[in-house]
Amino acid sequence: MTGTKTISLNADIGESFGAWVMGADELIMPHIDCANVACGFHAADPLTMSRTLQLAKEHKVSVGAHPSYPDLVGFGRRHMACSAEEVTAMVQYQVGALQALAAGRQMSVDYVKPHGALYNDMLSDGNTFDAICEAIKALQRDDQVPLMIMATPHNQAWRKRAEEHGVTLIFEGFADRAYDDNGHLRSRQYSDAVFQNDEQIIEQAQRFNNGEKIKSVNGELLDIQIDSLCVHGDNPQAISTIKHIRSLLTKNPESNNQ
Repeated sequence: MTGTKTISLNADIGESFGAWVMGADELIMPHIDCANVACGFHAADPLTMSRTLQLAKEHKVSVGAHPSYPDLVGFGRRHMACSAEEVTAMVQYQVGALQALAAGRQMSVDYVKPHGALYNDMLSDGNTFDAICEAIKALQRDDQVPLMIMATPHNQAWRKRAEEHGVTLIFEGFADRAYDDNGHLRSRQYSDAVFQNDEQIIEQAQRFNNGEKIKSVNGELLDIQIDSLCVHGDNPQAISTIKHIRSLLTKNPESNNQ
C-alpha cells in the first residue's frame, strides 16, 4: 500500500523546567510541523511555555497542548489513580494555561496530545479517554480542537467513541518506539522500548510514510495507519533522525509541509 496523504511530523517540545534544560528545541523546531508543548505538570513552567510558543511562531509550527498527570518528579510517566472528574479538570487547566499564553502572542492551540502515563491510560481505560474528550469538548468554541492519540489497529473504534463527544482524532505513530504484538507501544520498562539505532528509526518511519505494515518486537506485521509521526526530542539521535525523516516525508510526492 502506498501513502496517499500528508503525514505531519511532531515532537514533544518545551520540556525544560527552570534552570534544568531538556532536549534541543531550537535545533528541532525548524524541522517539524507540530510541537507538543509541555504545560507544567510533567515539565515546563510559564516562562518556558512562553518561550516555546515564540519559537514555534518563528518557525510557523502548529502548537498542541501536551498535558499530563501532576508528576514533575516522575516526568509524567507514572500512573496516578485519578477520578474522571479530576482528569477532565487537570486537562482543562493545563490546556487553558497554554491557550492564555498563546493568545498573548496571537497564536492558537490547535490540538491536544496527552503525555506519558496519561497518554497510555487514555487507551487502556475508556473512562480516562472519555474524561479527556469531555475536557476538550468544553474547550472548543468555533473551531475544533482535535485529540492526538496513539494509532493502533483499532482506529475506527476510537474515532467512533470520540465522535460521541464531538471530538475529532489525529492518529499518531512513533518512529523511534517499539511496538508490542497487540499494536500498542512497548512499555519503557523494557530495554528495547526505544530504538537507539538510526536505521531502525528511519525504516519504521519509511513504512509508516508508505502506509505499509510495521514490525512488532516479535516480528509480527501490524497494519497501523497514521496522520502524524512523532520523534522524541530527548532521544540522543533526535536531531539527526528528525532531519532524515523530514527529508523522507518531503520526498513523498503526496506529502508537503503543513
